[in-house]
Amino acid sequence: MDASCQCGAVAFKTPLPKPLALYICHCSECRRQTSSAFGTSAIFPKFEIPDTTLLSCYTRSTSNGQTLNCYFCKQCGTRLIHATPGKNVVSVKGGCIDGLDWKAAIHIWTKSAMVPIPEGSETHSEESDFTDYGSTQEVLDQPVDLRGSGGDATLEPSSGASGSVFNPYHDIPI
Repeated sequence: MDASCQCGAVAFKTPLPKPLALYICHCSECRRQTSSAFGTSAIFPKFEIPDTTLLSCYTRSTSNGQTLNCYFCKQCGTRLIHATPGKNVVSVKGGCIDGLDWKAAIHIWTKSAMVPIPEGSETHSEESDFTDYGSTQEVLDQPVDLRGSGGDATLEPSSGASGSVFNPYHDIPI
């Protein structure tokens, strides 16, 4: 899937043709981050995108004490990816991806929702316990890096390509 920031300076392809999961989060942190009623996230295996010179990182602690690295475009400020060190999945912010189908999205933190939740949606009053990503789970449990391709990913470790790449598990100079 194609993804980009608002100004188009940062563009990349996701490592799979569709996300492992979709979330619509109604928590106060997502509302502040988006300046909207909720935040949207598409979960993908960890991957690298080109040109770290165009990204900055805001790091914060989550409600459960984990570190969350929030990457955004230096030019327009669009939030693009959230990554927790040590996890093999990342959250690509839903608004930057073209062509997502939100009908099956899981609504979380609905106890603080500001807008009605569509009838029939999967909902959780706080966080979802969903962590089973089907046939990809075994691979996700391994320490691998995936390169964004947008095609049918084989979920194999990358061969360590050269050049400037974005790795959501390493610091980016601001």
